[in-house]
Amino acid sequence: MPKGAKRLPHGGGGAWHPGSGRLCPQPLSRARRERGFTLLELMIVISMILILMSIAVPMYTQSVVRARESVLRQDLFTLRSVISQYTLDKAKAPQGLEDLKTAGYIREIPKDPMTNEANWEVVQEDVLLAVDQTEPGISDVKSASNLVSSDGTAYSTW
Repeated sequence: MPKGAKRLPHGGGGAWHPGSGRLCPQPLSRARRERGFTLLELMIVISMILILMSIAVPMYTQSVVRARESVLRQDLFTLRSVISQYTLDKAKAPQGLEDLKTAGYIREIPKDPMTNEANWEVVQEDVLLAVDQTEPGISDVKSASNLVSSDGTAYSTW
């Protein structure tokens, strides 16, 4: 304690305040702690959080779209290869996607990831090019979505 300074009447400690040259009733760290955060400090933290979110949300959205596109490509590849296998095995094209399921080529008809339903558009094979020209079936499958992909092409053209 500096020379000539008096103790506080309640007997507690105190802190010497360097600016005024007086003894404060509470230590500075305790007084600072009880005061809390200023509005400016809170605004800066909230601004930083918003800036980070404005970067993260579009990246997350884009990754979700890319994942759905990847699933769509894989489903189309699987359905097309199963249609081809069925056509070669049975010497005729399937009449619908249900034929692939009932014949045991696939367990379930996958959902179109863009429409979230199993509503694929099937392409009927040309009668003249059909393996069995009396009973043409499906030769291809496409997405039923009318949305545009990240590369600018419609999902229904894949």
